[in-house]
Amino acid sequence: MLQTYANSILLNPGDNVVVALQDIEAGANAAFVDTPLPGQVLRGHKIARLPIAAGENVIRYGQIIGQAKADIKPGEHVHVHNLGMGDHSQDYQHGEACIPLDPIAEERTFLGYRRPTGKAGTRNYIGILTSVNCSGSVARFIAEAAEKSGLLKDYPNVDGIVPIVHGTGCGMSGKDEGYATLFRTLSGYAQHPNFAAILLIGLGCEVMQVADLIGERKMRPGGDLRYMTIQQTGGTRKTIEAGLAELKDLAEIANKAERTPVPISEITVGMQCGGSDGYSGITANPALGMASDLLVRHGGTTILSETSEIYGAEHLLTRRAVSVDVGKKLIERVRWWEDYTARNGGEMDNNPSPGNKRGGLTTILEKSLGAAAKGGSAPLVDVYKFGEPVDKKGFVFMDSPGFDPCSVTGQIASGANIIVFTTGRGSVSGYMPTPCIKLATNSEMYGRMSEDMDINCGDVITENISLENKGREIFEKIISVASGEHSKSEQLGFGGVEFVPWQIGAVM
Repeated sequence: MLQTYANSILLNPGDNVVVALQDIEAGANAAFVDTPLPGQVLRGHKIARLPIAAGENVIRYGQIIGQAKADIKPGEHVHVHNLGMGDHSQDYQHGEACIPLDPIAEERTFLGYRRPTGKAGTRNYIGILTSVNCSGSVARFIAEAAEKSGLLKDYPNVDGIVPIVHGTGCGMSGKDEGYATLFRTLSGYAQHPNFAAILLIGLGCEVMQVADLIGERKMRPGGDLRYMTIQQTGGTRKTIEAGLAELKDLAEIANKAERTPVPISEITVGMQCGGSDGYSGITANPALGMASDLLVRHGGTTILSETSEIYGAEHLLTRRAVSVDVGKKLIERVRWWEDYTARNGGEMDNNPSPGNKRGGLTTILEKSLGAAAKGGSAPLVDVYKFGEPVDKKGFVFMDSPGFDPCSVTGQIASGANIIVFTTGRGSVSGYMPTPCIKLATNSEMYGRMSEDMDINCGDVITENISLENKGREIFEKIISVASGEHSKSEQLGFGGVEFVPWQIGAVM
C-alpha cells in the first residue's frame, strides 16, 4: 500500500523529488519538503525535496529521470523549465534479475470461442478486411448494406460485421520492411480468433496483392475465409452484391460458434497507456502490472509495447530477460529506433506530448519508467516485431511506436484478444475486434469521464487501496470482459477508425 501523506508522495527513499497529490499553493508546505513552496505546483507535478545542483541527476522511482538544467532549491517546481534529458546510457545486465513467478494451480476459465486453429476468441465478429485503401469504401458499403438489410437478425451468435480499412497497401515498395510489416499486420487480423470469419476485399492492381496474402497456406482451416477484388468482380455495385452473398454464407458459419469454458491461459492481453500523467506510474500502470503477473501465473500472456516509450527504462526489462539473447533482441529494437528517428529528423526524447507535460511528466525517461510498470515483475520471455505472431506464453514485448492506435493494431495482429489501456488525461478509443478496458489513473478524471472509464485506479491514492487489490480487480474485469461483458468503449461503439497499420518507408 502506498503511504500518501496528505498532499504529496515520496515514491522511493532515494528520490530527490516528491509528487504533488493535489494543487499546492505558493507559501504552503508539501509533505517531505521542509521549505514552503515559492510558487504553485499542480497535482501530478514534481517538487524538489532536496537541493539539486545544475547537472545533477533528478531521481524519481529510485531511477534517473533527467538532469537539472539549473540549480533547484527545495520546494521548487521541477519541470521542463529546469529539468532536461541529459546523457542516456544504461547497464543492461541481461537476465540478472530474472525471477520466475510461482504458477497458480487453480483452474480459472472464461467463456470464449474455441476456433479450429485451437486458439480462443473473446468476441465473435465477421471481418471485412481490405488489402489496400482503394478497397476501403467498398468494404464499408458492404457492411452498411448488410446492416440495412438486417442480414444478421437471424444469426444471434454473431457480434457484428467489422470493416477493417486503412490508408496504405499501395504506393509503396513490395519488398522492404514497410511491406513486411503491413503483410504481418493484415495476416494477423485475417487469422485473429475474435473473427469467426473473414471477407477479404482488394482492388486488384495494388502492391499488397490479395493472392499474396492468401498464398498457398490455409490461413483459416474452417473454410471461413472468402476473398475477391473489385476489378475482377466487375466494379462497385457487383462487388457489394457479391460481398453480401458471401457474408450470408459466412454468417451461417459464424453463428455456429458458441461460448464455452476456456482456460484463462488462452487470454492474451495487450497493455497500453495513453494520455499519461504524473499519476500513471503510481496508480494504474503498476496496478496493471499486478494484473499482468496474475495472468502470467495462470499461464496467460501479456504484451508490453511502445518501444519509444520504454526508452530509458529498457534496462529494467533486460534484467528480467530469460536469456541474454532475449535481452539483446530488445536492445536491437531500441538501437533500430535510435537510427529510425535520427534518419527521419526526430529524436527519441521528443516525447512526452504536450498533454503528458500538463499532467506532470517532463522527460521520456520519466514517462518510460512509469510506462514500464505495466509489465509487472514477470520474466521477459521474448521480443517480437510489430504484428509478429506471439507464440510463447508469459510476459513478452512487441516493438511498436508510442502512437496508441498504431501500437494496439500491432498487438491485435500479434494475437491480443483483450486490450487494457491506462490513461490519466482521458484517452477515448476502442479496437474492434478486440475489446478494450480503460483504467483511469486519477479519481478527478474518472469522475469527469466515468462513461468512458471502466475502472478508477485513482483510489489507490484517494482511498489507500493497495496496488495488489487493484490489480486483482483489473484481473477479474479482464476475465469478465473476455467472457462477454461489454467494456465502456464497446458500449459507446468505438472501433471503426482505430485500425492504424505502422507505415514504414517511402510513399511513392
